[in-house]
Amino acid sequence: MLRHSAILRAMEKRQLSALDKMLASAGNALRTVAAPAGRATRKNPAAEVGHVDLDAKQKAHAAGLMRVNHAGEIAAQALYQGHAAVARDKTIENQMKQAADEEFDHLAWCEERLHELGYETSRLAPLWYAGAFAIGAASGVLGDRWSLGFIAETEKQVCSHLESHLDQLPQDDARSRAIVHQMRDEEARHGENAINAGAAELPRPLVRLMRATAKVMTNTAYWV
Repeated sequence: MLRHSAILRAMEKRQLSALDKMLASAGNALRTVAAPAGRATRKNPAAEVGHVDLDAKQKAHAAGLMRVNHAGEIAAQALYQGHAAVARDKTIENQMKQAADEEFDHLAWCEERLHELGYETSRLAPLWYAGAFAIGAASGVLGDRWSLGFIAETEKQVCSHLESHLDQLPQDDARSRAIVHQMRDEEARHGENAINAGAAELPRPLVRLMRATAKVMTNTAYWV
């Protein structure tokens, strides 16, 4: 009888833990998609950078790139939360949650810059979040090594995108550049942390699929 009660308590504990994770994931989704800008926990890298007047064409292009970056951070936030929700190792789960916190700062900084430029974030934000969360949770089910491998490859591709944006942003747009520079450095560190934690190398066909999917998202988010 005692053993039966202990088993029931253990099952209830696991069920509550799963429910807690689901509620936390739902809360993070709302915070990510619906929360206004200005919720960053760290100082905006552009805070000390002076404003420079850009012409209409430069503003539109800079806004398109920053909208892409914002959409990417929506997806990154969802990806990390999706992985954390199914992580087997508590250390890995905490590492992903810490990275998600930094990604949330990136999200807020990009939104602040978009508003400065007079533009809005992507209207497809809920879609970006839902898709990335599903991918993160699905890949995480395979095990933490594959989950980490997915993150390492994602961050590698994100850094490549950010590097290209530094080449494309108007030279006078120092405020956007300051944000993108810090984002790139922190994304690179997230990828290195995933590799150091034991990330598996993903099959090449999957890597190509990830790149194709990212291209669809970036091309769409630039405009919508």
